[in-house]
Amino acid sequence: MADFQVRAVTKYTMGSPLKARRVVNAVRGMQALEALEVLELMSQAAADVVAKTIKSAVANADENYGLDANDLVIAEITANEGPRLRRYRFGARGRIKPIRKRTTHITVVLEEQLEEEDYFGT
Repeated sequence: MADFQVRAVTKYTMGSPLKARRVVNAVRGMQALEALEVLELMSQAAADVVAKTIKSAVANADENYGLDANDLVIAEITANEGPRLRRYRFGARGRIKPIRKRTTHITVVLEEQLEEEDYFGT
């Protein structure tokens, strides 16, 4: 693996981090373009946000550092909890029912992985 890492972060996306982690765990360690193909076929709503973050990281690598998208591998991907939006709904007998709308921060770190040559240089 290379020492060079490219990063993209998407913050405050609506949706539970628990649901986003199911999607994130499915693509961890994959090549970036292969992960995008897998995410296209997933039915979860978080798959669109994760795919958008990976595309952003690939675009950062290409634009800022001139790296080839075919050589990029997902080195690290996380879905952490963001702040909760607290809302309230009126209940029976003058009570209030709390509603917690969860948000997620998605972080993608890509590394360039070149195919290693064997001893004979082929």
